[in-house]
Amino acid sequence: MKQGNMRILSNRQVSDRYWHMIVDASGLDAEVYPGQFFNIRCSEETYPLLRRPFSIYRINRSAGTLEFLYLVKGLGTKRLTERKAGETVDIFGPLGTPFTLQEDWKTVLLIARGVGIATLAALAQDAAERGIRAAAILSARSQNDLLATKTLQGFGADVYKVTEEDGNSDVVSVRLLLEKILERHKIDAAFTCGSKRLSRLLQEVTAVHQIPAQIALEEHMGCAMGVCFACVCDVREGETLKTVRVCKEGPVFPLEKVVLA
Repeated sequence: MKQGNMRILSNRQVSDRYWHMIVDASGLDAEVYPGQFFNIRCSEETYPLLRRPFSIYRINRSAGTLEFLYLVKGLGTKRLTERKAGETVDIFGPLGTPFTLQEDWKTVLLIARGVGIATLAALAQDAAERGIRAAAILSARSQNDLLATKTLQGFGADVYKVTEEDGNSDVVSVRLLLEKILERHKIDAAFTCGSKRLSRLLQEVTAVHQIPAQIALEEHMGCAMGVCFACVCDVREGETLKTVRVCKEGPVFPLEKVVLA
């Protein structure tokens, strides 16, 4: 991991609620993997004091850039929208445990909601570079929030869109869609992020079909280094429940182990 200032190449609004930022990461001497995150200082002011965690949206290793797709939700992200191209932003990372892909996998399933879609976009990119196909269910409030659709399709993913606006994002509808995808494709592994409701559904379906699955958890973080214990969750280790830190032991975990309250 490394802390330093990265130059902002662009930072622009891409929908009513989402912004897209690209930074020059050519000076970063650490390898970056899908599922990891960076802890970003959103402004030069002392308030808000804490950094905010941002998952990686796209990794462009040849150009030496990193991309973040973020939801403007509170004061921190609001301050980040005020940062301009040419300025530098204080970034700490990469942090956390990444997703893993096995070389013998042919097709993987991705299911995400909201900003969790950004987390799985980098995974779809990595899968495409390894010759692994992806089928992706993207869930959002509206079509306007399905920002990563073209990105995933550009990586060769088969994208299925469900939204509250269209009335097809409820658990029953998504379950039926999941079953159709499993009939159509031989899925070797599944990945999810962004919705506990959909994660519980995927947990049930992958258990029945005996498909290995991974989840990237989203939690509020204080330090993002495992010191403050502000982002703990429970996982099952056999018959035992164990409390772990999302920032340190995660954010990626085997889906079958995570207790989704």
